[in-house]
Amino acid sequence: MTPQRVLTGITTTGTPHLGNYVGAIAPCIEASTRADTESFLFLADYHALIKCQDPARVRQSSREIAATWLALGLDPSRTVFYRQSDVPEIMELCWILSCSAAKGLMNRAHAYKAAVADNEARGADQDLGITMGLFSYPLLMSADILMFQATHVPVGRDQIQHIEMARDIASRFNHHYGELLVLPEAVVDQDTSTLQGLDGRKMSKSYGNTIPLFDSEKTLKKLINKIQTNLLEPGEPKDPDSSAVFQIWQAFATPS
Repeated sequence: MTPQRVLTGITTTGTPHLGNYVGAIAPCIEASTRADTESFLFLADYHALIKCQDPARVRQSSREIAATWLALGLDPSRTVFYRQSDVPEIMELCWILSCSAAKGLMNRAHAYKAAVADNEARGADQDLGITMGLFSYPLLMSADILMFQATHVPVGRDQIQHIEMARDIASRFNHHYGELLVLPEAVVDQDTSTLQGLDGRKMSKSYGNTIPLFDSEKTLKKLINKIQTNLLEPGEPKDPDSSAVFQIWQAFATPS
């Protein structure tokens, strides 16, 4: 049986948080222990440049994330563990893919559309603050995946589009040059792949609503007490599907 090849990465712009663990780190570490799986895990420091132009912050975040993965059980002898910028062929492939990828496909990327919509809502120029890095982000993500012929990519529900775009880009390339690139599949845990943050939105460094994986008990307790809840009284029935507290508990609770 041909082994699965699983790939994922974390952008090096901040301190690892619970959302990173549930959406990427835990599934990849679990996959790396299976005999039928080849694991490729990377530090996405090129992607980090889209939001952070502070070299010191990117370097520090890279160290923190690498240490976090190792502390949480990653076995380097069973995985290909690397930093994106240490593999120049990724950027070479990104350029090659850009020469056959349709601009219309890039126009439909959620992150780009959201940035344009935000500008329009404020009455600003559509392209204000939008870099080519943001616009072409799906191309680099596709190169990350296709470079190593990944068959499966663990993602949150909000990133399924990126895998679909990678498949589209790979199909176009294969049409021109032959069946050279593997079309990846998204792997999504429908229950826990995307955690809500302190304010009810997706837990994200961009929103400043994260709970770090490692911090003092005092700090963690203070953050947990900030989690947004509803106005129901303690004795009233609650809806677990809309509860950030329940969602986080569900992600870490051990099945009985």
